[in-house]
Amino acid sequence: MLVEWVLSLVNPAPLRLRRLGYVRQSGLLHARSRRCRAAWAPHLTRARGVIIGAAEATVRRSSAVVLGSGLLDDVPLDALADLFNRVILVDAVHPWPARLAARRHRNVALVTAEISAGLTDPGLSEICTAADLIVSANLLSQLPIVPIEAYEARGREAPPELGTQLIETHLAALDRLAAGTGRVCLITDTVQREEDQTGRVTNSLDLMFGVTLPQPAEAWDWEIAPFGEIGRRHRLIHRVHAYPDWRAARA
Repeated sequence: MLVEWVLSLVNPAPLRLRRLGYVRQSGLLHARSRRCRAAWAPHLTRARGVIIGAAEATVRRSSAVVLGSGLLDDVPLDALADLFNRVILVDAVHPWPARLAARRHRNVALVTAEISAGLTDPGLSEICTAADLIVSANLLSQLPIVPIEAYEARGREAPPELGTQLIETHLAALDRLAAGTGRVCLITDTVQREEDQTGRVTNSLDLMFGVTLPQPAEAWDWEIAPFGEIGRRHRLIHRVHAYPDWRAARA
């Protein structure tokens, strides 16, 4: 917990987003990603490969936008910076490793924004509409976490439809962008299953809150919490869906 606490102090973020809990959530994710680096490696490699494939299939390459850029573990920043004239990284919190990586490229910019309410901010909406490639990078299932925790922190129960609404809002925004001239690439975890040491599924959680996604172009398992992370005898596996061309998937 000490690492998470330190990261919550040093990672820059506007006070409003800090109070909402985004910096704390970023610190938790940052610490877990480092503890579970080996277990996460296959997932991160697959995710980066999907994004590179989508980027290389994009004809016009003026700008690319990455929504949920985070630590950049799953974002092939070097490849995107080489392929596009401008790369814009969007997230509520840009941790220091991501900031330092971005500084190595003159054509990479950071935009701080809360994405859970959809891409309704005029500036962000304009950036995304003008982009030739928009990537939603392992973001979709994360959108409900902070808003739901905000209710719980006040001793209240979140509305049962909140998670569904946030996910549907983001997908609707991606639909609008895919209907334009840009390519939309979506990568998201969809289902969490808990397994014991024999491989038996002991629990399951729908990370999409009942929202049904189309058949993915690619799918794989992500060992998000290996044995020892949440308990000696259990681990958490997330099923990941990848859509390098969201318009084609919707069609």
